Amino acid sequence: MKNDLVSIITPMYKGAAFVGETIESVLAQKYTNWEMIIVDDCSPDKGAGIDVVNKYTEDPRIKLIASMENRGSSGARNIALKEAKGRYIAFLDSDDIWHPDFLEKQMQFMKENDAPLVFSSYRRIDENTKEEILTPFIVPESVTYKSLLKTCPIFPSTAIYDTTKTPKIYFNEALGSLRDDYVYWLTMLKSIEKGYGNKDILVDYRLRKSSVTGNKKKVIKPQWKVLHDVEKLGTIKSSYYLICWAIISYFKYRK
Repeated sequence: MKNDLVSIITPMYKGAAFVGETIESVLAQKYTNWEMIIVDDCSPDKGAGIDVVNKYTEDPRIKLIASMENRGSSGARNIALKEAKGRYIAFLDSDDIWHPDFLEKQMQFMKENDAPLVFSSYRRIDENTKEEILTPFIVPESVTYKSLLKTCPIFPSTAIYDTTKTPKIYFNEALGSLRDDYVYWLTMLKSIEKGYGNKDILVDYRLRKSSVTGNKKKVIKPQWKVLHDVEKLGTIKSSYYLICWAIISYFKYRK
């Protein structure tokens, strides 16, 4: 039914190496009522990623948009969101992989809990070999705005939300591609009581080995900016939540 259509939002930047496998994982879904909107973010790859996607556009559910300017992941997602026709919005990065029962289980989980937002657990794999780098990340049962200030367990490629229970939200492009998804969930959780975590492992997240030791130092300043400047929590609260985030992040990326 059209009312159960899932719009899959996929930004792509230099995605030729992995986007084919990402699309294949969508085509393999047991739940088939979806549209996939892939936005190439003006990739400097001479159209290599676009060529890969074009091999799949004979399926009318797959739509490719080639942006004429580089707007970052937030801008590319916004382009796709404006085209999305589904009641449900899902995100899938162009190098991640859904398990075949991802949509089926997440839609069922959403309806069982009458949830506005759901997200799942996921595997963390090497970008090339696909072997697990870390143990799977198991999400909490729920997340609220307050808990999200301490840590964000929502990985975009695991999330689906219902636009009848929360408005379709657009990304803050002023933030670029760093912490933009974090602000997205914070914004959403101001208007809903909570999001629901599905402990089933349903996604493979390609994680660069450099991210395991991960350069968290590069993220400290943007994290502070979100807490202090975007959320306007003040110096004391921002400092508290930044310390919580740093401690939890350390354990999140331990083997």
